Amino acid sequence: MNALSLAASLGPGARSEPMLPVATRPLRVALVTGSYNYIRDGVALSLNRLVDFLIRAGVDVLVFAPVGPAPAFEPVGELVPVRSVPLPFRPEYRVALGLPRSPRQRLSDFAPDIIHIATPDLLGLAVLRYARGEGVPVVASYHTRYETYLRHYGLGFATATLARYLRNFYSSCRELYVPSDSMAQTLSAEGLEVAMKPWPRGVDTAHFHPSRRSEEWRRRFGILPDVPVVLFVSRLVREKQLSVLVSTFHKLAQIGVPFQGVIVGDGPERSWLESRLPDCVFPGFLVGEELAQSYASSDLFFFPSDTESFGNVTLEAMASGLPCVCADATGSRSLVQPGSTGCLVPVGDVEGFASTIRSLIENPGLRARFGEAARERSLTYGWDEPMQSLLERYRALAG
Repeated sequence: MNALSLAASLGPGARSEPMLPVATRPLRVALVTGSYNYIRDGVALSLNRLVDFLIRAGVDVLVFAPVGPAPAFEPVGELVPVRSVPLPFRPEYRVALGLPRSPRQRLSDFAPDIIHIATPDLLGLAVLRYARGEGVPVVASYHTRYETYLRHYGLGFATATLARYLRNFYSSCRELYVPSDSMAQTLSAEGLEVAMKPWPRGVDTAHFHPSRRSEEWRRRFGILPDVPVVLFVSRLVREKQLSVLVSTFHKLAQIGVPFQGVIVGDGPERSWLESRLPDCVFPGFLVGEELAQSYASSDLFFFPSDTESFGNVTLEAMASGLPCVCADATGSRSLVQPGSTGCLVPVGDVEGFASTIRSLIENPGLRARFGEAARERSLTYGWDEPMQSLLERYRALAG
């Protein structure tokens, strides 16, 4: 986050001079999101990286988002706080209740050439309506499969209603930026009709690198040199298929597979996980060098989640030289090449996950070949090209 923190000091304020033609002044972009810096998650980090890129490219950016009592990190650029409340069943997240008068005036004074909405919540809906009235082009980016979360919280009955709302929301935008081909195919199959453009995520392949492997890191957690480590990295929340994770690890132990489970992350389900997997290592939430070491010091990455739109952690594991065993679902399906960089297993198939992990643990040579191929594939996922492509889309739509 050092580069992001440094870029934060470069963020310009809202411009107040008279409107000039776009060609003779900096492009103005308003970014509207439900998560920017009150929690450190994939959405927030990707959007901060985007704002950093835009500022360095000479774009004026103003961000509208909820804020929390204790920010997780210093935001990049200028952030306009929007009133919000904790989400009832996920209080670590916040939801804005619309666009109050003061932020609305800031948006109007800023006079954006284009508005980018990253979260289709009440704030996003209010800004979408504002943009229609002002004639400002609106684009959206797809980050989260919200409709798939409901079944994990006893709200499955509302899935169809939410899916219909999301289709209506996104179809009202000029373009929708999707992180993976598999996500675009799924949205099209579900009936979404909007111009979808690719906006894949990247990975820092110098930071996440096989050379970060550390025997000292393993010893710190009591992991013996010859014991294969099966790694899981995520927010510890229900929608990440934690029950499948638990059942798979139990199955591996039951059939006598030698392994050490390592679960990196934190969240509301951590105590539940710890009680069911007492033999696993729980380093907690890691960043920086320690996170890179946790990947590189492991031997296999396991990710059964089926709610990903891309899969940042899978790409970080690949860059670290790990073979990946993932659910055959959106996001992972676009990253993992079965039989080359890892394996895809049907969603929720505990027997299939356990059998696949067992095969890789018992075949170090195959594991090494998959890991090398995963590293090579990760090198094709840089950050600059997708960011530049997005900026070009902005400019084209802004005229």
